[in-house]
Amino acid sequence: MAIHYLKRATCTASTGDESVRDKVAALLATLEEGREEEARRQAAEYDHWRGEIVVSAAALAEARSLVPPALQRDICAARDNVLRFAQAQRAGIQDIEIEVAPGVRAGHRNLPLQAAGCYVPGGRYAHIASAIMGVTTAKAAGVKHVVACSPPLTATGIHPAQLFAMDVCGADVILNLGGVAGVAAMAFGLFGTRPADILVGPGNQYVAEAKRALFGRVAIDMFAGPTESAIIADATADSDIIAADLVSQAEHGHNSPVWLIALDRGVAEATIAAVPALIETLPEPNRTAAHHAWRDYAEVVVVDTREEAVVVSDAYASEHLQVMCADLDWWHSALGNYGSLFLGAETTVAYGDKISGPNHVLPTRQAARYTGGLSVGKFLKAVTWQRLTREANREVGPICARISRAEGMEGHARAADVRLAKWFPDEAFDLSAARPAEPR
Repeated sequence: MAIHYLKRATCTASTGDESVRDKVAALLATLEEGREEEARRQAAEYDHWRGEIVVSAAALAEARSLVPPALQRDICAARDNVLRFAQAQRAGIQDIEIEVAPGVRAGHRNLPLQAAGCYVPGGRYAHIASAIMGVTTAKAAGVKHVVACSPPLTATGIHPAQLFAMDVCGADVILNLGGVAGVAAMAFGLFGTRPADILVGPGNQYVAEAKRALFGRVAIDMFAGPTESAIIADATADSDIIAADLVSQAEHGHNSPVWLIALDRGVAEATIAAVPALIETLPEPNRTAAHHAWRDYAEVVVVDTREEAVVVSDAYASEHLQVMCADLDWWHSALGNYGSLFLGAETTVAYGDKISGPNHVLPTRQAARYTGGLSVGKFLKAVTWQRLTREANREVGPICARISRAEGMEGHARAADVRLAKWFPDEAFDLSAARPAEPR
């Protein structure tokens, strides 16, 4: 196997995790004790926000009036694509009912969770698309109570376009609250909201850690962040397009890894040469974020064969994976670990982030080895049921009694015994456990 790194990362996504973990634990503890008062205090300290926490109908109307009609149409178009894809996902998740044995019917139903908390990042950007992804998908799954929160971006609160997106996608309550306080407010049911059954949505390392710390008490979509993206490219790929796509993902933040797996050294070297100049053309703060991400977290690796490229890519298990190679069908069937796959130069991650339909909340930190991204399935729980006829007890009861006694669980065995004695009093059943042979 010939794998050669032209650029290696000096940092990983886990850099600095321990200090964040301690800070978040302390913040969550104070929020659980101080509740609304403490949430307001943290909003004032970290976001300089002293206004209303629950966004009012008047504020929503004001936000709508500030969003140009053309942007409203674009937001609704993106929402409609995400909604159509989510509705198709929901239609593909079916309830089942079967007769597993004569007289024994069983099945499962897919029930929506009752309350969801959708975190929408704020900070440097107005994250319109993240508002669409979380709220729309929850509603498509049938969640009745959806709370969305985001840190105030302006002196008047959440950015108007982001607020419009939350509203038009169906959020029942919107909170001017971000960071750990926002996550905690949704989990604990602060400000008159219903405690969330699940917390979803991307965020910085503090948001991700707060979700991780609360997992078990509530469900979470995944432990996500920071954003990461990989590209596999062969000699047919355009290095200018590769560079543009890598920079587009590096601008997410200073710790957003981008990786290039190249089957052609010339393409790899041309991309490395092109990236710094592209970063310099970005406005601030995007330029600084992309500069640090490329300098500290990016990797470029050259491989000899496409099979080697698959091995390297599956080890990264990248959140986003683009393929700019010939024979896209082969790559589609061969690759296994990714959050979302983007096939061909015509299909950029930026489209997936904003408009094309599949959800952009995706697994990071190699979690794509075992889970997919946010979907309607995350908001559903498969609950099973069973129903037996009296006659079915004649076959099921003795087996249950014998297995229970073999396990040493006499109470379970007697639950079967009593039914057999009541409904089949004239019949004799073998209810004793068969003993395994002694080891030689």
